[in-house]
Amino acid sequence: MQRASAIGQAASPFFTAEHEMLRQTIRRFVETRVVPVADAWEEAGFVPRAILREMGQLGLFGIRYDSAYGGSELDTLATVVLAEELGRSSFGGFAVTVLVHTDMASPHLYHAGTDAQKTKYLPDIIAGKKIAAVAMTEADAGSDLASMRTTARRDGDSYVLNGSKMFITNGVHGDIYFVAAKTGQPGRNRDISMFIVEKGTPGFSVARPLKKHGWLSSDTAELVFENCRVPAENLLGQENRGFYSLAKNLQNERIVLGAQSMGEADKAIELAIAWVQERKAFGGTLWDKQAIRHKLAWRASQVAATKALIYQTAWRDTQGQDVTKDVSMIKALAGTLVNEVMYDCLQFHGGMGYMRETPIERMARDARVQAIGGGATEVMLEEVAKRMP
Repeated sequence: MQRASAIGQAASPFFTAEHEMLRQTIRRFVETRVVPVADAWEEAGFVPRAILREMGQLGLFGIRYDSAYGGSELDTLATVVLAEELGRSSFGGFAVTVLVHTDMASPHLYHAGTDAQKTKYLPDIIAGKKIAAVAMTEADAGSDLASMRTTARRDGDSYVLNGSKMFITNGVHGDIYFVAAKTGQPGRNRDISMFIVEKGTPGFSVARPLKKHGWLSSDTAELVFENCRVPAENLLGQENRGFYSLAKNLQNERIVLGAQSMGEADKAIELAIAWVQERKAFGGTLWDKQAIRHKLAWRASQVAATKALIYQTAWRDTQGQDVTKDVSMIKALAGTLVNEVMYDCLQFHGGMGYMRETPIERMARDARVQAIGGGATEVMLEEVAKRMP
């Protein structure tokens, strides 16, 4: 198998020439089609549909899906490449808009959907014609999936959904929603099922777009279901087995968020080095100060080590190995580290680091949620502890 070194980093034995070509494609797209205009998306609060369609046309929305639906049939390492490069864009809201679509929402359809469901929805999802969201989190039920209150009751050849969902990325501008709801008897907390709900379904509405601390270019919403009737054929997977589907997909979500975080950290260090090498102070540049050089060297070392864990774990996933503990480690480690990196890199920018015109200010805000979304750090550490010998 032909190997190639990744752009701007040491060679890794896990990546092939195909992975490298993918990295080049994504980085070129980000540099030419995203970075020059994405400030406007921050103001608008969403990523334009035209950009998402372009990404679909480039084959970036179906990296691991079957070619029969328009996918590229690549692997977990390719997903890591996508997440890293989107993270390097410096626009976390753009990155998560894409990654929710590709790696947090649509996998529910790909892994649990019937042939008819996949044939109906996947081609448009992969092409970027339809944007996907996953509606799992509730105001009182985040990492604790069993605490959700949204219900789905079978009524003839339909299910009737009632409840609400909170913090849903792509919630306003999405087209297809994969919704989790309780379908079991009272007291059976894990009896959750997944449903496909299309925008425009009677009884389904966007209650309000949400204003956030960061990720401003990702649209985020509260969703409401009031006697929302969906066909029984829109049940995704088996009834009362959705909890296990959610738990399984969270493993992919967490490695993706870890890779995105390290892409963000890489970019922040790159920006900080460029700044301190130019910034004059006390008869020289900030780079001349050993304390600053060593702190950046230390952070770069930590990022390199975390990326090595991500790459190894992604490779092990391609081999069908159980990586639950490793993925929980990645999410806890990367979510914490990216915030530490942002703190230092903003600090070294001085007063300019606090200005909205400086990318590092936005990146620091965007990074904060990496220790929360997809499984809070404390929850991840508990998952690791449960699996320790």
